[in-house]
Amino acid sequence: MPLKQRKIAIMGYRSVGKSSLSIQFVEGQFVDSYDPTIENTFVKTTKVNNQEYELKLVDTAGQDEYSILPTQYSMDIHGYVLVYSITSPKSFEIIQIIYDKLLDMTGKVHVPIVLVGNKKDLHMNRVITQEEGHRLAETWKAVFLEASAKQNECVSDIFHTMLMEIEKENGNVTQKKPSCSIS
Repeated sequence: MPLKQRKIAIMGYRSVGKSSLSIQFVEGQFVDSYDPTIENTFVKTTKVNNQEYELKLVDTAGQDEYSILPTQYSMDIHGYVLVYSITSPKSFEIIQIIYDKLLDMTGKVHVPIVLVGNKKDLHMNRVITQEEGHRLAETWKAVFLEASAKQNECVSDIFHTMLMEIEKENGNVTQKKPSCSIS
């Protein structure tokens, strides 16, 4: 089977752990230092349901409510991982603005999305409940996962689920529920 190439954009407010999730998935390590990302692309080959994928992860700069999304975020991107921190109400608010901007920009009613509540390991500082994340994902017809880049919890599930959502969008339905799914 030929290698399928998929490009995924990881978006969210600053300091929610977009780079940490990417690096944890690609390199298997947690990077604690925080350098605001300009934009990085990570490449990893992974296998889901006996299909090999070359994943290009576009780790975007943190967005806020005033960010204008560059048009390259709508071209050649197969799916979006939208990340907020369970400890930050602001990041949860921003993710909804990013989602609306994405739909405007792509001109689509639906794009493959995995909504991620990151920093699950900081549960004592949690302000966004699982129910809130789940409800939001439902309104978007997206998959919702909570993860911890630090503890490598559910990280690969995010990207494997994203690949399955992209396949579903392309009419190739092979569903395998992620072990961390909250749906």
